[in-house]
Order: sequence, then C-alpha cells, then structure tokens
Amino acid sequence: MKAIGASNLTAPRLAQALEVSQTMKLPRYATLQPHYNLYERASFEGDLQALCLRENLGVITYFSLAAGFLTGKYRSEADFAKSARGPGMKKYMSERGMRILAALDALSQRIGATHAQIALAWLISRPGVTAPIASATTLGQLDEILHAAALTLDADAVATLDRAGRE
Repeated sequence: MKAIGASNLTAPRLAQALEVSQTMKLPRYATLQPHYNLYERASFEGDLQALCLRENLGVITYFSLAAGFLTGKYRSEADFAKSARGPGMKKYMSERGMRILAALDALSQRIGATHAQIALAWLISRPGVTAPIASATTLGQLDEILHAAALTLDADAVATLDRAGRE
C-alpha cells in the first residue's frame, strides 16, 4: 500500500497513476493526504473527492484545524502572539474566516462542544474522509480533539458549516 500527498495533485493525474498501477500490476495508492478543512476546501472537494470515493481510497486530511485557526483562539491580529503559528493566521482573517468562526461559535453554544471538536467532526462527516490529522501540544488539547471522534453533527450543523466555509 502506498499513500500520496495532494499538494498539487489533480484528479486526472491520480486517475492516471491508479491506471498505470493496475496495468503494470504495481502496488496502487491506498490513501490520499489532502490539505483539507473547513477553510481549505477547493483543492479536494469535487473531482478529487469523487475519484477517492469511486476508487475506495482512504483520505487522511492534514492541517485539519487550519494550523489552529479553527480552534477559535485567533480572532484578531492581537491574538497572533498566542503561539509561534500566530503570524500565519493572517491569511484566515477574511470575511469567510470570520463566517466560519461565527458558525463554530453558534454551534459550540448549541451542542456544547469546542470549536476544534466541531471542526474535526465536520471533517469526519465528509464523504470519503477516513481520518483527520490534528496536532496537540498539550495533553488537554489531545483529550479535547479525541472527543471529536464521538461527536456526530446533525444535518443542520453540517449545512451551517458548509455554508460558512464556502468561498
């Protein structure tokens, strides 16, 4: 089994690689690791996601919490000092980023889960997604993100997040 990252991967290129594997009787890719989360959606959703579903490829997302932005701790440039990743949050401080945080705020209040848990549960609910990768720097953060696996979002919550995260 092999895994493939998806930084510049297109559906036609992956389909070609799978076809070559089959034709040449070589090991085929079994998983795809795309940069995919509530904010970063365009490169995976669509043809690449459909191909993964059709070919039964596992999808293991990276930067699942957008380097911490989707935890809700970065709301303004004043928050950038909270961690070494802080200065990289500027790219998320857009109208769409604020819509996503507002949706996470509302859902957190409604269902009693943290932003990180909700963002990861949304990923887990996506067609074809096998597992998200999320990093933790403390045991408390690890405990928090582990609870995302047990969180099931209702259709309204998923639709709210989908709308908020669309470009």
